[in-house]
Amino acid sequence: MKKLIPVIIAAFVLAVGAFALIGGPAAPTAARAMEYGEMTATDVVRDGFKVAPAMLAVVYRAFGETEEAKIYDTLAEVSAGSALEQLYLERLGAMAGGGLEPDQTIHEMELLNLSARANGDAVAMDAKWRVLGTVGHAEHMHVRGNAYSANLTIEPVEGAWRMTGFELRDVDRADAGGLQPREDNPHFTLETETPTE
Repeated sequence: MKKLIPVIIAAFVLAVGAFALIGGPAAPTAARAMEYGEMTATDVVRDGFKVAPAMLAVVYRAFGETEEAKIYDTLAEVSAGSALEQLYLERLGAMAGGGLEPDQTIHEMELLNLSARANGDAVAMDAKWRVLGTVGHAEHMHVRGNAYSANLTIEPVEGAWRMTGFELRDVDRADAGGLQPREDNPHFTLETETPTE
């Protein structure tokens, strides 16, 4: 487990750099690059390997929020119509049901596979990506590495490219990781890998 900590730290440093590049403070630059008129559907197909991760990074940033208005506004940066409604309601439902807890950190997101095709002004994408992060509970943290597959529809809405369709096809939790102790919980040790009484 001690060997895993430097890997997690390195992944976090890389993710922070990538997050700044595609969804953090540089998000206005990414949004400008995705303005309709600056990019055609053919450009979005050609650069789909950049466009899809940039949009998904903003979705994960929105999922890290806890205020409803902030969740909605952040999702609206990259989604519209039924995709915006679906993603927003999923996040609210997860918060109400105890899923997608606020104590989560996305360390890395990697696009594994992407096919894209233009359909008029819209672009249909078949995407598969992997997310590595930690999810905290009262006594411990889980390192999670889930893979997702989805059909995305991206089209110009209000002058920018946005997801208007989001159909999640598969979630693979096979690489879910193990438990890690929380520094603020003295009742958890690495030796037992389970909470102690």
